[in-house]
Amino acid sequence: MSEAFQDKYADEYSHCYGCGKNNLAGHKLKSYWNGVDTIAKFTIERKYSGGVPDHVYGGMIASLFDCHGTASASAFSNRLRKEAVGESQGLIRFVTGSLAVRFLRPTPIGIELTVNGSLKSVVGRKVEVSMTLYANSIECATAEMLAIKI
Repeated sequence: MSEAFQDKYADEYSHCYGCGKNNLAGHKLKSYWNGVDTIAKFTIERKYSGGVPDHVYGGMIASLFDCHGTASASAFSNRLRKEAVGESQGLIRFVTGSLAVRFLRPTPIGIELTVNGSLKSVVGRKVEVSMTLYANSIECATAEMLAIKI
């Protein structure tokens, strides 16, 4: 698999707890191209259990969407500029303007989860990304993000 989007961030933007390569205590979520869309896979540890036994707490799901969404916005922006991810000055960093998560069913803990992202729109510095989280190919949550270029 090619290098993760998050690994193309400049060092001064690589400290995120969820996806930063320079945060030794963080989750280090990695996002990649999956055709025209994006994908990330992650297995959540038992310590992130929610109110339903053997299932993930909602804040952890939101953090996966947060990191995958901003990384996807960066990659989509680069692709629209017809640059390879990380070409020129490095991958342009985006931050979350808004994130709306819809929890569809409890998400099981301890299995590999998949987050898919697709581009909805780009207007100036704003990129809208739509995402879906799956556990064993079952849709567990969706999210809509507005990411803003810094």
